[in-house]
Amino acid sequence: MQAYQILHGANIDGLQAIDYPVRDLGLGEVRIRVHAVALNYRDLMVAAGNYLVSVDDPIIPCSDGAGEVLAVGPGVTRVQVGDRVAGSFFPFWHEGAPTPAKIRNGLGGDIDGMLAEEVVLHEDALAVVPAGLSFIEAATMPCAAVTAWNAIFVSSNHVKPGDTVLLLGTGGVSILGLQLARAAGLRTIVTSSSDEKLARARELGAHHTINYTTIPEWQDEVLHLTHGVGAQVVLEVGGQGTVNRSVAAVAMGGTVAIIGGVSGFGGEVNPAALLASAKRLVGVHVGSRAMLEDVMRFVDASGVKPVIDRVFPFDQAQDAYRYLASGAHFGKVVIDVTKSV
Repeated sequence: MQAYQILHGANIDGLQAIDYPVRDLGLGEVRIRVHAVALNYRDLMVAAGNYLVSVDDPIIPCSDGAGEVLAVGPGVTRVQVGDRVAGSFFPFWHEGAPTPAKIRNGLGGDIDGMLAEEVVLHEDALAVVPAGLSFIEAATMPCAAVTAWNAIFVSSNHVKPGDTVLLLGTGGVSILGLQLARAAGLRTIVTSSSDEKLARARELGAHHTINYTTIPEWQDEVLHLTHGVGAQVVLEVGGQGTVNRSVAAVAMGGTVAIIGGVSGFGGEVNPAALLASAKRLVGVHVGSRAMLEDVMRFVDASGVKPVIDRVFPFDQAQDAYRYLASGAHFGKVVIDVTKSV
């Protein structure tokens, strides 16, 4: 069985295909034939060695994958052979609020992930994929879609149709967030430095777009577009370079969901800016298996089709990583594990 391994900090060149042994299944375990794996910015952080956690031995990377159940071990009742499934980002976070025990391991971070022809996961770490989603589409769900779902519909202050969501950038989380918000009847504002990407965001239904290179005080533009109210939810991916602008752009009682830190973490947020308008900063660390099941049902029922920028064959995994690192993508970058050059 072929799998990729990488050592934290070995960089993209350190991503290497190996022959990986197939082991027997234990109690509650499931063997999955992986069909597709989606990449996230977090995978680049693991390669660069600047992810939040680290291990000393090589791991199979990538949190996001979908495939077909090949075999089940003793005691398995949640899935059966032939089921189409996706792995949950945190195998031990099944439902409810996060706890240290629930998020103690994340696929492709400090334990083996999905970038392999076959993987073994516990049945409780699996969500059945709805019939309306392809394997490639389902592979985009566990991290990016769950993070956007959590930020907008779980961790925020009860958004309702007509409320405004501000999405920073056009990466996987932001574009899926745009699609989910639009399908739920929310108004959307998208920022980017690329007019071309902003045009594509409008094609997906963004109500307003802002080029932050031509409008550097974009928080003022958000207030202008919302008639001085601000956005009820902000998906904050920039980190140190943008968080104060996000706080300025969010409405009274609204939520700034911190879901990334492209410009690094740090910088000070004035507590008075939060206190005076009852604004909330919330850290969103992906989500539970229940959220994965919820977002897949919503996507299937609403007809949302995740934006797939490019699909790479399995033996071009390094090229997929480099393409993601280039920032040229709009939406998701996926590896088709069933195909090779």
